[in-house]
Amino acid sequence: MSYVIGVDLGTSAVKTVLVDRRGKVVAEHSESYPLSQPKPGYSEQRPEDWVEKTLLSLKRLMEETAIEPSEIEGLSFSGQMHGLVLIDGEGTVLRPAILWNDTRTTAQCRRIEETLQDKLLGIARNRALEGFTLPKILWVQEFEQELLDQAALFLLPKDYVRYRLTGKYAMDYSDAAGTLLLDVTGKDWSSEILDAFQLPHSICPPLVESFDLCGTLLPEIAEQSGLLPDTKVFAGGADNACGAIGAGILAEGQTMCSVGTSGVVLSYEERKEVDFEGKIHFFNHSEKDAFYIMGVTLSAGYSLEWFKKTFAPSVSFDELLEGISDIPAGSCGLLFTPYIVGERTPYPDANIRGSFIGMDAGHKLPHFTRAVLEGITFSLRESIDILRASGKKIDTVISIGGGAKNENWLQMQADILGAEIVKLESEQGPAMGAAMLAAYGCGWFPSLQACASAFLRPAQKYVPNSETVASYEKLFALYQSVYGVTRQLSGQLSEYRG
Repeated sequence: MSYVIGVDLGTSAVKTVLVDRRGKVVAEHSESYPLSQPKPGYSEQRPEDWVEKTLLSLKRLMEETAIEPSEIEGLSFSGQMHGLVLIDGEGTVLRPAILWNDTRTTAQCRRIEETLQDKLLGIARNRALEGFTLPKILWVQEFEQELLDQAALFLLPKDYVRYRLTGKYAMDYSDAAGTLLLDVTGKDWSSEILDAFQLPHSICPPLVESFDLCGTLLPEIAEQSGLLPDTKVFAGGADNACGAIGAGILAEGQTMCSVGTSGVVLSYEERKEVDFEGKIHFFNHSEKDAFYIMGVTLSAGYSLEWFKKTFAPSVSFDELLEGISDIPAGSCGLLFTPYIVGERTPYPDANIRGSFIGMDAGHKLPHFTRAVLEGITFSLRESIDILRASGKKIDTVISIGGGAKNENWLQMQADILGAEIVKLESEQGPAMGAAMLAAYGCGWFPSLQACASAFLRPAQKYVPNSETVASYEKLFALYQSVYGVTRQLSGQLSEYRG
């Protein structure tokens, strides 16, 4: 039997999955690593932690299965997007990685907009947002110039780990699209953007397709991971692109909803010239010469995690969600907006903050829990509406991640999004997408679509309830009004955040 491994390098942990030729997940393992927040708005990690935990996860995956290393044909990656890793000419990391959820770069975003103006959307196809990589590079340029002077190359998180495994540098198009340095439709680094900020072209790594072979394991890495030196290592892709592959979003009209730390609504896109005016993200897909359009809720699963940790730390997530089935749609007049770390779509606003509105003495923990889920889903609905306004027909949505783990939440998605929600039989999200890239790269299938047909199967479907849909339509209109009436208040409160 032959196998491939998908490695998903997330924000809080690395996950490895072992997949056979039928698409069955034989085993999985994860290892967590810390997140550093040295100042308000800062979010950093040690790249060495990613490497150590990835190797440990691979080793334990192999030990738990007792599968012969010779049966592992290849592995590939999914990675958290946008994170800045600066390395010198020897490959040494120069500073902690600045992550996607770091919001220190508002001033640098304004500088990008003022410098490039309309050219930014024409080239990078995305607005300048704090999460992206170019603002982070400009922050280092402004405050740590000596480090940027030492930098030979910038990499994204998974690309650094892959470099450490193979000794070779590369970055795939799907991840490069989130840097604001890529000419997205031209599929090359933008000289115009680099020159506008006096950045050397040499700082950008070679570009490859997500399924391209990037080498094999270094001998010492093979020994530490329990694999063989001739194990093939493929480029991999951005976590959202890999999540799309793992959900089978590989043809026009296919759409997914993913709830992780952040929340994503993503749809396959073939139209190069469609103009979303920066309202949503437009990125290269891991499928060759294809794109995906995407709206992001910054705090989706994180809103629920924060709520549980703050208000119900002693109960499990399953126990927390048990009571929501007894609460009617609308949580008895309680409304939550998930802006607890700012927002991305449709409001690119680092200063907006969340709120509970409508609290009264009759509201108990289940009301608040349901309101949190509804608020997260309302935010995802705003992205769905932007896609529909572009002419896309969205009547079916594949749900993956934390939002696919609870039946009541799945039904809520159907009712709020106004679409049939499909849950997959075996949902591994980005890790499965990474494994599928390895399987395709190894030649198991003639296309990623053929791989998806063999690996992915629907398990359950949730159909919108017309009465609940009507109720949520009214509540959604109220939800949409909250941003406008709390924006100024959030700005005024910002000086008290510390």
